[in-house]
Amino acid sequence: MKLLVVEDEPKTAAYLQKGFTESGFTVQVVMDGDEGLFKAQQEAFDLIILDVMLPGRSGWSVIETLRREGNTTPVLFLTASDAVPDRVKGLELGADDYLVKPFAFSELLARVRTLLRRPALRPQEHLKMADLELDLTRGDARRSGTFLGLTRQEFLLLSLFMRRNGEVLSRTFLAEQVWDMNFDSDTNVVDVAVRRLRRKVDDPFDIKLIHTVRSLGYVFDVR
Repeated sequence: MKLLVVEDEPKTAAYLQKGFTESGFTVQVVMDGDEGLFKAQQEAFDLIILDVMLPGRSGWSVIETLRREGNTTPVLFLTASDAVPDRVKGLELGADDYLVKPFAFSELLARVRTLLRRPALRPQEHLKMADLELDLTRGDARRSGTFLGLTRQEFLLLSLFMRRNGEVLSRTFLAEQVWDMNFDSDTNVVDVAVRRLRRKVDDPFDIKLIHTVRSLGYVFDVR
């Protein structure tokens, strides 16, 4: 597995490179946002570990650019800020996870392995509802023939909705299935992810497919 670490603090960067190398990963470390973006655009990585405050462009700018270009490589943010708005912002921009400094390397390693073992989008196939189609083999999502440009996390969430269409899915269930880990409910992780998904899947179209069921969760259905 190949990791890109974008971290400007030399001791932290060296610590991460040593820890991940000893854990069997191939690691590239860069020290500023512009170089991090260039590396992510030019090479294929299995996961990007991205600091928020960087020389050059910020981590926010890096992930925003990558997601706009259709790059779905999982991104884990590292930041000194534990503020809920910052965590929500990262998720809204397309991050897959968020870890606050200081942290134990064992926790970071566990989170990285969790992200990397999320099920690959494998043949099973083709899912369809109304004018929405998912090709799980290619990781391709289209509505009325329009390519939706989903991140990997958004694609997993949407495929779960489509497989369980008509069922009310709780936030806890969605978090367990998509994130595969405990999360702080105060961060509204699931609500942020669903809101981001709706912008692509529902907002540009007349027929809405993702519906909120008050106090219970969400249901995917044609109404």
